[in-house]
Amino acid sequence: MTKDDSRGGVRGLLRSPLVWPALTLVLLIALNLVVHPAFLSITLLNGHMFGAPIDILNRAAPLTLVSLGMTLVIATRGIDISVGAVVAIAGAMAATLLVPTITSAGYPVYIAVLAALGVGLLSGIWNGTLVSFVGMQPIIATLILMVAGRGVAQLLTAGQIIPISTPGYLFLGGGYLLGMPFSVWVAAVIVLGTFALMEGTALGLFIRAIGVNPTATRFVGLRMKAIVFLVYVFSGLTASMAGVLISSNVRSADGNNAGLLLELDAILAVTLGGTSLLGGRFSLMGTVLGALIIQTLTYTTYSIGVPPEANLVVKAAVVLVVSIIQSPIARFYILFAFGKRSVTP
Repeated sequence: MTKDDSRGGVRGLLRSPLVWPALTLVLLIALNLVVHPAFLSITLLNGHMFGAPIDILNRAAPLTLVSLGMTLVIATRGIDISVGAVVAIAGAMAATLLVPTITSAGYPVYIAVLAALGVGLLSGIWNGTLVSFVGMQPIIATLILMVAGRGVAQLLTAGQIIPISTPGYLFLGGGYLLGMPFSVWVAAVIVLGTFALMEGTALGLFIRAIGVNPTATRFVGLRMKAIVFLVYVFSGLTASMAGVLISSNVRSADGNNAGLLLELDAILAVTLGGTSLLGGRFSLMGTVLGALIIQTLTYTTYSIGVPPEANLVVKAAVVLVVSIIQSPIARFYILFAFGKRSVTP
């Protein structure tokens, strides 16, 4: 193999949309290995796997679900900043139904989960209707639910933190299946199902077409409004499932703080994964990597001793650096370094 062939192979690899988030994740893992050589070690105790990688996967599961819905919304040139509020509503709804009262012994787990998913479905229908059929700007439509939804969650919990002790419900976010946290299995099934739907049917192509050129898409007869509507419904469902996992994991529902700023992490995960905020191009696997990057970064800041009050600043700085590296101008210079002289920024 000649030097030119080698450089050409590297250039081809660098053009892959997944290579940049993958490299970022590898660098974060390498940093953790330098600080803690046993970072990747996994311990098996009572048939359950424990360790930093398992903890990161477990905590990244809800963010992955929220980011999955956000990816498809952004691919259609939209945005959904209400997902954090939907997470809070779903957790509050489930907790309200599970906790026994004077007049009720509490509802079964499946009723609580279905009710939580139901409020996510209604939230998605609300956002989808405002965006698709009313014609409201996505950021304004979802801002309405972001504010009102947080209020609804606080009304459901009466402004209090509701503890949850139902074993079946606690298993969803804190239990184990085949050694792995159950929440990881839930996220994996939903990710793989969504990937199969997007890549194995024409729906993924339609979503990309809407993001690239909505006018042309409408002229060729594609039911653009219906597809955009369904995308927001899906985002509401994934956010509500994340709310179930989060409230189960922390064993409580907090209408004030549950899912707070989660929409920002989801948008970051989507962009770090290579999805364009201009719409059209999207990568579900890239989004999964983006969610893992954010959760690994959070773990890293704590493990290296960054003060809690400085966590957000450090996190923002790292995301800024990663975003700059993934920018078109940075890619141009990197490709130029490998001999692609004809590339233009």
